[in-house]
Amino acid sequence: MTILALVGWLVFLLLAFVLRSVMQYLSTGKTGFVGVRGQPLSAAWWGGLLFVVATVGSPIACTLDLLGLLSRCSFLTTPWWQRLAFGLYGFGLLGTLWAQVTMGASWRIGVDPSAKTQLVTHGPFAWVRNPIFTCMMLLALGLAILVPNWVSWLSVLALWVGLQIQVRIVEEPYLLRTHSDSYRRYAQATGRFVPGLGRLP
Repeated sequence: MTILALVGWLVFLLLAFVLRSVMQYLSTGKTGFVGVRGQPLSAAWWGGLLFVVATVGSPIACTLDLLGLLSRCSFLTTPWWQRLAFGLYGFGLLGTLWAQVTMGASWRIGVDPSAKTQLVTHGPFAWVRNPIFTCMMLLALGLAILVPNWVSWLSVLALWVGLQIQVRIVEEPYLLRTHSDSYRRYAQATGRFVPGLGRLP
């Protein structure tokens, strides 16, 4: 399962980041990669750093597992949990790619405060405001169950905290400034990560 988790991580990286950036460049002339913004130790900086930690955490967890340096959480190695892990990974990967395609030219990695992109509210964005991040969490959970050691779970925690910072402190204020009442009405009707939960008052 560890090798499968490593392959799964690599497939996600290639499809959701490399291939998507190439497609974005061919379509718009820009890769869509904005990267980490903000002063060191600022909220935006921490959000970006935790996202990087989560991204590299999974292959590190797999490598340590292959070397036999970390023990596994034994009850998560049963067939039922492993099947759940594959389901979470598959749903998370396909959902991430679907949401990225739905965003079209508005897709970015990071936030450029000077840019004004179209507000996307259809497709998976009709159910939650951040379907890419929701699906990435499901995918990360799936990989962590496949290789259930403490480094895997720290990676999941880093991703969760990083996404909370990125969305609440960086992206939502930017979207409110950029799209004003249009985004506010959308956010009042649509959950942040889960349908119906996290709507703006």
